Amino acid sequence: MILVNTDYIAGKELEMLGLVKGSTIQSKNLGKDITQGFKTLVGGELKAYNEMMNDARALATKRMVQEAEELGADAVVNIRYASAAVMQGAAEVMAYGTAVKFCEKE
Repeated sequence: MILVNTDYIAGKELEMLGLVKGSTIQSKNLGKDITQGFKTLVGGELKAYNEMMNDARALATKRMVQEAEELGADAVVNIRYASAAVMQGAAEVMAYGTAVKFCEKE
């Protein structure tokens, strides 16, 4: 499966199959929330939350790819990510794009 954030793949003619998406809502446990809260007092990178968001993006991407595979796609183009806070310490991450199939050149 080819994944790109452009609306084309060089040298390929594409048949659009439709929008595909994947999402997840992630949170850290209470202990991590408390330690990360203290970190905001002194500044610096919130590594536990950074790790959480990386895991969430990977899971959302995996779910988007699964949806594309169910449509018989060869690739997903124009991939975008969005995130939103659902509640304190929890975030939703969504990956979405257009599933495409490669056309045979004549």
